[in-house]
Amino acid sequence: MTPNDTFRLALAALAAVATSAALAQGGYPAKPVRIVVPSSAGGGTDIVARILAPRLTERLGQPIVIENRPGAGTMIGIELAAKSPADGYTVLVTPSTLALNSAVYRKVPYDPVRDFAPITCIIGSTSIIVVHPSLPIRTIKELMAFARARPGQLNYASAGTGTYPHMTMELFNSMAGLKMVHIPYKGTGPAMIDMVAGQVSVLAATILTGMPQIRAGRLRPLGITSLKRSAAAPEIPTVSEAGLPGFESLQWYGAVVPVQTPKDIVARLHSEFTRVLAMPEVKERFIADGADPVGDSPEHFGEYIRNELVKWAKVAKAAGIKQE
Repeated sequence: MTPNDTFRLALAALAAVATSAALAQGGYPAKPVRIVVPSSAGGGTDIVARILAPRLTERLGQPIVIENRPGAGTMIGIELAAKSPADGYTVLVTPSTLALNSAVYRKVPYDPVRDFAPITCIIGSTSIIVVHPSLPIRTIKELMAFARARPGQLNYASAGTGTYPHMTMELFNSMAGLKMVHIPYKGTGPAMIDMVAGQVSVLAATILTGMPQIRAGRLRPLGITSLKRSAAAPEIPTVSEAGLPGFESLQWYGAVVPVQTPKDIVARLHSEFTRVLAMPEVKERFIADGADPVGDSPEHFGEYIRNELVKWAKVAKAAGIKQE
């Protein structure tokens, strides 16, 4: 072997060491990352994922591919994510049905605690309890008094049995000791149409769908369903401060991965998700839509999911809700 050969071999060895070190430090991700969205394109979960995707692509250095898998109350997409390889290349961006489904349905093809490792809660989106202006009700206390004096006579609309608006109003019924009657619709749109027409009396409307009707005088707001007032409508009191202390119902969206995903990858994803959520343009976009960016720790989000399971199971039991 000539001196030149020895020199070339030494250089090759150094290059191999440098490459190995680089891979050890930044090997993940080495290919595109898939975000599973368990709903159709254009829905709330899809919008959340698509706001984050371009910024995550920049930070991770790999394309983020969004895969919509709607169906069965989000259970098809959630099950797909739960059964995907735990290698960090499948991330589930999910609404609160991740926990809610377990309270509502008898058979759920995944366990929200055992099958997933939490990354972070992305946003919390509050609702507004509204009434039709024809009712002589202007406050939460007046609503409770009116309904209490007329058990089984006052009705409320929802987007369907087991949906977030339904469960929100059943939580209200339970905590206030009321017997308002549930009128389920096939989606928020039909429920809002009949609400504005005065065919139903009460609705837990999202800020996004409720505020245009409130500003037009077609609906009357009584209370925000979060524990703090919304930046999108700071003049509306919370239900808790307006007469039902401790009441809270949030539609949240979070990111999770299959449970055996390595902890260093979970930490990397948490870091990047929270950095993106802290970007001013991202925060402003969510706040403009009536949502509050969260970005909590995996531990806190995991505890929150467990608490949600307990809360909604109690609500479903009290309301006699359990679907096949």
